[in-house]
Formats: sequence, C-alpha cells, structure tokens
Amino acid sequence: MKITVTINGQAYTEEVSPDLLLLDFLRAHGCYSVKRGCDTSNCGLCTVHLEGKPVLSCSVLAVRADKKHVITLEGLQTEAAEFGAFLADEGGEQCGFCSPGFIMNVLAMVRELEHPTEAEIQAYLAGNLCRCTGYQSQLRAVRKYLAWKQEGTP
Repeated sequence: MKITVTINGQAYTEEVSPDLLLLDFLRAHGCYSVKRGCDTSNCGLCTVHLEGKPVLSCSVLAVRADKKHVITLEGLQTEAAEFGAFLADEGGEQCGFCSPGFIMNVLAMVRELEHPTEAEIQAYLAGNLCRCTGYQSQLRAVRKYLAWKQEGTP
C-alpha cells in the first residue's frame, strides 16, 4: 500500500505493508527519539504528535498516518530543550530513556491546556513510565516549566 506521511515537515511517499507500525516507519526515517519500550501501549516511550495530538506510535499503523503530519522530538528541538532544562534542574532525567515520550506529552499538554490543574497534569502524564524516578522531580519540573511559560518566554 502506498502512503505519504509528513514527518517533521518533510513528506515521505513509499510502499508499506498494511501491518507496519508507525513506530517502525518513523525509526526507518531517522526518528530515533521514538523508542520501543513495551509494545503494549503502556509505557509512553513511543509518543509522537499525529495531527497535533499525542499518540502511541506502537499502537498506530503507518497506513493510518497516510496524508497526515507527524511530529517527533526531532521536530521540536527548541521546545524540548526548554523543558529538558527544567527536567534536568529538578533531577527528573536520570537515565533519560523515558524522556522523549515524557517531553512529547508535556509539550502537547502545554498546547492543549491553558492552565492545567495538578489533577490534569497527573492524568495527562499517567501513561509515561519511568523506572529511575519517583515522578516527584518530573512533576516539579512540569510545574516550574508551566510557571515559566505563563510568565512569558523571551
């Protein structure tokens, strides 16, 4: 089946098998921030933005992204670096394996929720598993990042 997917602003057209996962399509096109962690839609490591919404690319067939736009962490370097600095300052990035998916969800949340409550933050990030932290440092980083964004970025 022939599909065209725009990844981080660049269109790719090619023949794919109907069972190819979006995760594998993205990695084949150099998007190595998209990681395989569980293959059961439980860890959040494969999170990407499909048409502006966060999705788990291990649960989406590549054919479902036909004629759509996908953004990976590679396409959000400036924003990712901004939040990543808060994450590092709070000790929320230990091994870093979960960071790309976590960052993708935080950036989507910032776009979708103007002033998220504590409960909304926790609900929004519930699907991100981290084996290194107790999540408190990550939540502190999110709160500080949101406060910084509300104060107005330069």
